Amino acid sequence: MVGIKDIAKKTGYSISTVSYALNNSHKVSEATRAIIIKAADELHYVPNNAARTLKRNQSNIIGVFLADYSGAFYGELLHGIKLQLQKENYEMIVCSGEQSHRFIPEKLIDGAIILDAAFDDDEILRLADLDNNIVTMDRDIVHPRIGTVLLDNEGGTNAALTQLGQYDELPLYIVTGPEASYDSQSRYKTAKRWASETKREVNWIDGDFTRKSGQRAARQILSENSRYPITVFSFNDEMAVGMYKVFAKTDLLIGRDIKMVGFDNIEIASFLTPRLTTIGYSKYHWGIEAAKQIVAIIQNEDAAHKKVYTSLITGESLEKES
Repeated sequence: MVGIKDIAKKTGYSISTVSYALNNSHKVSEATRAIIIKAADELHYVPNNAARTLKRNQSNIIGVFLADYSGAFYGELLHGIKLQLQKENYEMIVCSGEQSHRFIPEKLIDGAIILDAAFDDDEILRLADLDNNIVTMDRDIVHPRIGTVLLDNEGGTNAALTQLGQYDELPLYIVTGPEASYDSQSRYKTAKRWASETKREVNWIDGDFTRKSGQRAARQILSENSRYPITVFSFNDEMAVGMYKVFAKTDLLIGRDIKMVGFDNIEIASFLTPRLTTIGYSKYHWGIEAAKQIVAIIQNEDAAHKKVYTSLITGESLEKES
């Protein structure tokens, strides 16, 4: 492999002068830099970024830690993160799994954006105590080196249940998400509080944010219920899509017999027939805010705690009987 010594030998310049030129230092003239760059290209020189990172203690790479990549949720989120980081001259790598956690303490990345329940709070706090830069998107932690960008799950859940509450004479089913998910637990706590305050009876069904769990929930509803219409709140749209698929094989009609609200406003929800009423927010904006926050912390600005607000997206899945 060609190194700086080879370029120095070819050009006749010292190793330090070659190094300055390759790193765009003002210590060499443009004429000298041009000669050295030309020689480097002719020799097919490739910079040793690992060594450079160790020397500068900076990689200009941000790790985005996700629990999963499946489903329609992550693409828009990652797009927002990527574009904002590019504006700040950073790149991103997307990580999943326990082994990738070591990228943070080993300083292979400059900061971490975390949306992954595999990190527990104690681990994140330990990493922050070691001067690692962190932004969480799935938990509320207070620490000088930890910023948060969280969804307004409470507002979104209340909006969904307010819509379903107009049918207070109908049975209500709520399909939850994984216990390890901050967003699911926030929606669950809000829904429990709403049910208590309104004295509304709820039929709870365990889900895990996947379409398959939505299909299981729909089959459970069909096996347990003989009275229609009913109302359903799905803690995310992926599970609602699974329910649509099962109900489509019956004589029941969404909107007439099953009045449903989802959460997340994923793209496929706009193509469901009838259109799914859901809780929307900009996943793209969520990603942008997380990227802005991690760069600010790297630049020694105070960690901030921001919310991404939600809104009701109405569709015919709540249509009243004519």
